[in-house]
Parts: sequence; C-alpha cells; structure tokens
Amino acid sequence: MPGDRIVLLALETTCDETGAAVLEGPRPPAVGVPAIRSSVIASQFDLHERFGGVVPEIASRAHVRQILPVIDEALRRAGVTLDDLGAVAVATRPGLVGALVVGLTAAKALALALDLPLIAVDHLEGHLYACQLAHPARTVYPCVGLVVSGGHTSLYACRGPIDAEVLGGTIDDAAGEAFDKVAGLLGLGYPGGPEIERAARGGNPSSHAFPRSYLRDDRLAFSFSGLKTAVLYALRGQDARTTGGPVPPGVVADVAASFQEAVVDVLVAKTRQALARTGMRRLGVGGGVAANARFRERIAAMADEAGVELFIPPLSLCTDNAAMAGIALAKLAAGQVADLDIDVTPGLVRPSR
Repeated sequence: MPGDRIVLLALETTCDETGAAVLEGPRPPAVGVPAIRSSVIASQFDLHERFGGVVPEIASRAHVRQILPVIDEALRRAGVTLDDLGAVAVATRPGLVGALVVGLTAAKALALALDLPLIAVDHLEGHLYACQLAHPARTVYPCVGLVVSGGHTSLYACRGPIDAEVLGGTIDDAAGEAFDKVAGLLGLGYPGGPEIERAARGGNPSSHAFPRSYLRDDRLAFSFSGLKTAVLYALRGQDARTTGGPVPPGVVADVAASFQEAVVDVLVAKTRQALARTGMRRLGVGGGVAANARFRERIAAMADEAGVELFIPPLSLCTDNAAMAGIALAKLAAGQVADLDIDVTPGLVRPSR
C-alpha cells in the first residue's frame, strides 16, 4: 500500500445486520472520499421474520456468531490481510445496546491487537455519508440531510461530514417502523417496506384520505402514530381485522398505496421546508426507507422543482451496511480517535411491532 494511502476496516452491528467493509482512502491528515474495496452483510431476516420485527436478544447472539466470518470475508474480497489495515472503525450509536456491544468489542480487540487507531462512528451520520461515498467526484456538503429508516426520521443541517445540527425529527414513530406495523395489519411480510411498496403498485393512492400529521405546521416535526391508527380503523371498516379474516387483495393494494403516499407526502413536504429554512442548495438522503421507489421519485421531483442538487445512494448503501462507516477517515483526519474504554450509546430503535 502506498504511504499516502490507508486501509480502513469498518464494522456495523447497530441492529439486525452484521456488516464489515474494507475501504481505501487518503492517509490523514489528507482528506478525501475513500473507495469501497469490499462490503459484506450477513442478514438476520430469517431469524426475525416470524416475530414481525427485530428481537434484540436474538440479534445480539446472531452478531456474535457472524462478526468474525463477516470480517474474514470482507478482507478476502478486498484482497488484504489484517497486516494491511491502518485503522478500525465501528458504529457505536445509536442502536440496540447488545448488538452495538458485539461490534465494539470486535473493533476494540482488533485495534488493541494490531495497535491501530479506533474510530467510533455515529450510525446516522454514516447514513448521510453514504451520499458522498456514492458520489465521490461531487461535493455533497454542506447540505440538508434527511435520514429516514426503521428507527429514525430526522432532518439535519450538515456543514460537513462530521458537523451536523439536528433540525427536527419524529415525535413518536419512525417512518420505517410505520411501514412494518402497517404491513402487519395488512397481513404482509416482514420487513414491511418492500412489502408495502410491492402491494401499492396495484392500488389507488387516493382511495383513502389518511392523515398527514404536521403537514402545514411550521415545526420540522414528523408523526406517524396517527397514520397507523387511521389504517387500523380503515381496516376495521372492512371487517377484516375484527373478524380475523384476511384483508381482500384489492383493499390491501389500495390501503398500501394510500398509506405510502401519505408517508411520502410528509417526508417530501418537511424536507422542502428544511431547505427553505436553511437556504442550502444541496440535499442528502439516507436510510432504508430511501430505497422506496415512490419516495425516490417524489423527492427527486421536489429537488428538481426547487433547484436543489439531490444526493441519494444506490439501494445497497441505503439499508444498513458497514461501508458508510467510511466517514471514520474524516474523523481520523480531524484527530477524533476513540480510547479503548469507549462505550456504546444506544438509542431508540423500536424492536418489534
């Protein structure tokens, strides 16, 4: 490896995906966007599907089983060994506490054994940094950042990769959690996002007038609990959930389409409001819900209409992954290295419906 380059091993265990990635970038104090050499994800989908949501204890135990094989595979695909590494990064917040501890323990062990700097990464900052990873030749920051996922729905004013101010967020449920809950009400599978999107393709988004909370409110706030309740009442009106019978396919499609449109309406409107308030001309979007095709279509149309440059990662970088912890090289260049006694900072990631 040339002396002006550094190889980073990044780990991700915030929720139910065990991830490891190898990135190569400029050696600090030089700055630049790292290239992804490999990114490996071990999914826990089969373990949590029957519960309709993530079970924290099961997630933690799966991370313990998967973390070393995932690291080995990431190194193999990148064509490097442990001796080639120059730093280790790991997401330490927010997330499920037991899951976070697995990744941090592995990262600490590697950093100690190999005498490497350890960089602690914020998972949400990583979601937005995925925009920069996906567009290395373009300037993403400063920008308004929207993170929309299963556990988080938040807006940020991002002056740089590691310099962000919270503008607002959800006061109750995250958008992704609402997708999971409504999918359950409709008798669809888990995770709910792809299932709702699939069902919505055959439905009428105007068939149900579901609420759009805070749509005309000056606050940069989101709320999806009332929307979930409205879906429940709509289904009770069909006598499906009260009798225990399946929801008719036509009803599933219409409710899914109307629900999806309500969520997208609010996300797009509040993001437009944040852009107007900050005056920023760039928009970065990250998180699992950003993989939704209808949302991507609507947010792109809004950005085009507003004359704003939109940055949104490919689907592989929207859902949880370790590559987005490549933001660690920006932290390393800024001298933000963690001590080996660092602990995790769990946040609210609602585990099940």
